[in-house]
Amino acid sequence: MAFPDEVLAETEEVALHVRPHWRTVLRPILLVLLAVVVTTVAWVMLPTNRGGRIGFAVVALIMLYQATRYGVRPLVSWRCTHYVLTEERILLQDGVIARERRDLPLNRINDHLLHQSLLDRMFGSGTLTIDSIGDQAAVLVAVPRAQQVQTLLYELIEQDRLRNPDDEEEEVDEPEPDLPAQRRWRLRR
Repeated sequence: MAFPDEVLAETEEVALHVRPHWRTVLRPILLVLLAVVVTTVAWVMLPTNRGGRIGFAVVALIMLYQATRYGVRPLVSWRCTHYVLTEERILLQDGVIARERRDLPLNRINDHLLHQSLLDRMFGSGTLTIDSIGDQAAVLVAVPRAQQVQTLLYELIEQDRLRNPDDEEEEVDEPEPDLPAQRRWRLRR
């Protein structure tokens, strides 16, 4: 399922649109292939009498269930997961039937962390954790070209801060409460 352009504002442009890394679909594909192989072997090896047909039907149903649950379902879920970076926000969308979309404005991002295992480093993918104001975090799992995505995210955040300097919270010097001189001195230390 393609990412719908109508969720973007008129002036908003997509800087990056990716799905989770292709290596995340290797296991489901292998499981579907394994189910096909097991079903084929059962077809060839089991006798053609009534008992053999029942045995084949049982094997075929079990393999159909396994292929659907552990193969097709993750493939469809992968196909419907989108990570979109625009010049104003991050959009995370996933879900096949019931869809969940999360918007994270760039001006609310405090920190972003990239985690790469050895296998992730070999494939160039990684998990990007984005912390924002208000104890919210977004986790982008198996991001392809993770280091470039993190660099692009940093550049987009900096560009957004330059475009909208009013959005940053300025530190306001609050007047100190009226305290006795002795206590005021201790607070300033």
